[in-house]
Amino acid sequence: MIHLRPYQREIARAILDSVFSRKGLTFSVEIARQGGKNELSAQLEVLLLTLFITEPQNIIKCSPTFKPQTIISMTRLKDRLNDAGYAGFWTSELGYTIRLGNARAIFLSADESANVVGNTAHLLLEIDEAQDVNKDKYSKEFKPMGATTNVTTVHYGTTWDDTTLLEEVKQTNLELERKDGIRRHFRYAWEAVAEHNPDYRAYAEAERQRLGENHPIFLTQYRLLPIHGSGGFLSAQQRAQLQGIHSRKSHPDPASVYVAGIDIAGEAEETSDDLLRAIRPRHDSTVVTIGELDFSARSEILKQPGINIVEHYWWTGRKHHELYPQLVDILKNVWHCRRIVVDATGIGEPVSSFLRQSLGTRVSPFTFTQQSKSELGFNLLAAINSGRVKMYRGDSSAECQEFWFEMEKAKCHYRPNRTMSFYVDPSQGHDDFLMSLALTVEAASQYAPKTAKGSPAIAQHFP
Repeated sequence: MIHLRPYQREIARAILDSVFSRKGLTFSVEIARQGGKNELSAQLEVLLLTLFITEPQNIIKCSPTFKPQTIISMTRLKDRLNDAGYAGFWTSELGYTIRLGNARAIFLSADESANVVGNTAHLLLEIDEAQDVNKDKYSKEFKPMGATTNVTTVHYGTTWDDTTLLEEVKQTNLELERKDGIRRHFRYAWEAVAEHNPDYRAYAEAERQRLGENHPIFLTQYRLLPIHGSGGFLSAQQRAQLQGIHSRKSHPDPASVYVAGIDIAGEAEETSDDLLRAIRPRHDSTVVTIGELDFSARSEILKQPGINIVEHYWWTGRKHHELYPQLVDILKNVWHCRRIVVDATGIGEPVSSFLRQSLGTRVSPFTFTQQSKSELGFNLLAAINSGRVKMYRGDSSAECQEFWFEMEKAKCHYRPNRTMSFYVDPSQGHDDFLMSLALTVEAASQYAPKTAKGSPAIAQHFP
């Protein structure tokens, strides 16, 4: 235990007391991301394998996935056994078991399709990243592994929402603590870890500045505060941060760099934009958002430039083939956009293909999937929270009004697999401006200034 920090040793003592005294307690351990959960687990495994080296006793550890999580856990234990002088003494069996003498550590996947029934935990049952483990899988297949041995169980992880296995175990433990005073839940947010590691403090504070204090990732993985399943995507404070003071522009500044995000709509019958909106105000639209990059907003922590939204183009019910020449002219000849990210999902694929043929590699198609849209939403929140993206000053235009309507009505839904969806409820409107904004942030993240040959420090096209 000499390599563990004070908060890790505190947890270890409680777990080992339960193991040696055969108390069979169940613990929940929340430590901020990169704060040492896995190191604590590996050190406990080394100690128990050493103490029970002559006995046929099992430790069982499960992770949400075999690749990479279970493999990472096995690799860490092998490294710690080698550090302890056991190189050449431990053996690997069946691809998922590490044996030291007669004692074994068995590593299993908690994937719902994994066949794990039949194993017995004698010394310790560990649930890694318990917030991502299916509750039914744990209750039916893993928990019974310690039924005949009164095994001590440890759930490690960081919080997510209030429906996870980890949160359920945590709440049970807190209730038991109130009744008998025995500590079963251990929580160490990023500040507790930072007290013992200055480098970690610098890293976590940089993440807080980059993401924002209340960004879902920072809130759950560093502050260890659970989020709720659904709600508004942007708070009033975030919408206020999004509001800029610069004016809308109809043409570019020759010295500036511009990017664009394009959300593609479905096609409709021949009708003018204004008339179609009047008849079907919630009909899908194609929206182009133009962003001007602000390199003065860069810092050592926020490596990416700021983004000032300076113009919107909005078409409803327009045939895609009619938009092609206009899109090319706007993006190439009017704004000279350096990076363009376009919705290439479904009907958007031929549009993105045409633009790439016409404009080259500056165009990046973006296909919406559950994972990619989630990342897009998290990145948009980070840009807003850090003050990197700003909307032009309010005017009476239909585009400006629709933009702020969507920002106010936007909702989000957090899934158990740590992904999120953001959208406007179809009963209230559409989310074309919202998605176009998110794609513009993505375009800005892809922009890299060219460097002059032979002079890597001299950036061309860099204000």
